[in-house]
Amino acid sequence: MSDYPILDGIHSPRDLDGLEYDELADLASEIRSFLVEKVTANGGHLASNLGVVELTLALHRVFECPYDSIVWDVGHQSYVHKILTGRRDAFDTLRKPGGLSGFTKRSESEYDVFGAGHSSTSVSAALGIAEAERLKGTGAYTVAVVGDGAFTGGMIHEALNNCEEKKGLNLIIVLNENEMSISKNTGRFAHTMAKLRTTPRYFRTKAATKRILAKLPLIGRPLSDGIIRLKKRVKNALYGSNYFEDLGFLYLGPVDGNDEEKLEIVLSEAKRCGQNAVVHVKTVKGKGFAPAENTPDLYHSVKPGNAPEAYGFSDCAGESLCKLAENDGRICAITAAMSHGTRLDIFKEIFPERFFDVGIAEEHALTFSAGLAAGGMLPCVAVYSTFLQRAYDNIIHDISLQKLPVVICIDRAGLNNGDGATHHGIFDVSFLSGIPEMNIYTPATYDALSASLEAAAAGGVPAAVRYPSGPEDKAIVREFYPNGFRTLSGVKFSRIDENTDTVIVCHGRMAASAIKAADMLREQGKNVGLALCEMIKPYALPCMILLNSFSENVKNVVFVEEEIRAGGFGMNMCDELRRTNPDHGLNTVIIATDDNFAVPGKGQTAAEAAGVDSASIAAEILKLYENME
Repeated sequence: MSDYPILDGIHSPRDLDGLEYDELADLASEIRSFLVEKVTANGGHLASNLGVVELTLALHRVFECPYDSIVWDVGHQSYVHKILTGRRDAFDTLRKPGGLSGFTKRSESEYDVFGAGHSSTSVSAALGIAEAERLKGTGAYTVAVVGDGAFTGGMIHEALNNCEEKKGLNLIIVLNENEMSISKNTGRFAHTMAKLRTTPRYFRTKAATKRILAKLPLIGRPLSDGIIRLKKRVKNALYGSNYFEDLGFLYLGPVDGNDEEKLEIVLSEAKRCGQNAVVHVKTVKGKGFAPAENTPDLYHSVKPGNAPEAYGFSDCAGESLCKLAENDGRICAITAAMSHGTRLDIFKEIFPERFFDVGIAEEHALTFSAGLAAGGMLPCVAVYSTFLQRAYDNIIHDISLQKLPVVICIDRAGLNNGDGATHHGIFDVSFLSGIPEMNIYTPATYDALSASLEAAAAGGVPAAVRYPSGPEDKAIVREFYPNGFRTLSGVKFSRIDENTDTVIVCHGRMAASAIKAADMLREQGKNVGLALCEMIKPYALPCMILLNSFSENVKNVVFVEEEIRAGGFGMNMCDELRRTNPDHGLNTVIIATDDNFAVPGKGQTAAEAAGVDSASIAAEILKLYENME
């Protein structure tokens, strides 16, 4: 007998239509069991998806997707949506190369109308889709499902400000509140009113009253408008002004987001109302799985096999900043809603007065840090590389142009297999390299990371320290620091002697791939040396060290990086070599992610998709030797 008898019969959203409410409750339970089974095995976002089971069922029962569109903010809570839209059998491939994405993805399904991976984009995208449907005259509805955390991002509010009331603009925003309250609707009376407003009788009475008043000659319309204004005044006096209603939305809720029947009632009313609407639901994050309900933060994202988190670069960064802060009262730590992911929670415990979590607002985080620096503090902003992209203007305009000493701790730098292209940190070297007054450190070991943070904090200029996810690779330590770490020298060398004819120059985690590639080539009798850059910008420094260290036998210099090629490490190094010594006579080659997003196919790693794995590096260098012969 199947563990999922009802779920086995669900192959598309329309298979939900014939189910009774008691069957839907059983289906919700089966989906939760399925999610726990698959996500704890494969890794991914668990707690948020357990919380939106009933909400997803109700959305697909009330709306007719893909004719109607559902836009999921971030997309990390779309697993139930994927299950209901024909992708359940592929769940063993979740977050694996060539398998299901951990977020919504347009190329994966017609039901995924907008891809995501970053927060606070949903309302802007949904408004654009709704306007497109209005202009085409389709009558289709567009629904944005937004977590309350996303409302800390300014882009949401920019989009809300742009939502004009237009005939045929069928836009509905579902606000899923599962952690923090954003309204004044608290207390027993508010609870009773919310319960009253989410019953079919309330909506039927409301509609009937409107119809009756509309038929009264002369006084009908003015009386109806007067009642609406009076109701608004009474409600504002009792609850306080409602942000969404002040912006012109019909506000419905709050409603129990884990009660499927109530959700259907409210969503159906939003669909009928004929104006932009906000449906406020309250869900329980991690619902149905006790460990996730009790500690939702720990089950927000789980490792494959539910493995515990190992000590990694993020932990080292958090601890290093704490050590620096012990000796310098100016040092502050800033995060954009990622205190645990960047391990600034360590800093928060020790120095709560100097810790700032600004919410999902990277742009604000950088300019706020610029203000701290202008006020005499020494701010260190920890942010994932992929999210730093959102604050590019702030780095240029607010930090570098004013030469303010802000340290940007770039976490998750480089390729990231599990979360895919939306979370690859492959652009920061390229976009930071073009900014004047910016130093870039690229440590590959824990000791080098600590030293880089210390140097960046003492530098008195804008600085970025980029480091990968996961633990330190001991092969890098053995290769470049055989006698232990002593000082940050800019470039470390290995395997270079008077007979070396080819040198692989790398930085960060790519040192491990460079070492393996050199091993492969040495097995074939090639004399290949290695150079590891601990700091890459200003580019004149590593170039000077390289030129002063090469013997006349060095013919080939191969720059290897996992980041995007255009404007990156290799290009800038080659340019600096030409400017410093136009007659250097070296044959320079760049191996990097070249004009693609490094999306791996089945059985591939992200490095293989980008062509920067050790085997690809070795193969490219062998071509150089073939040309030399």
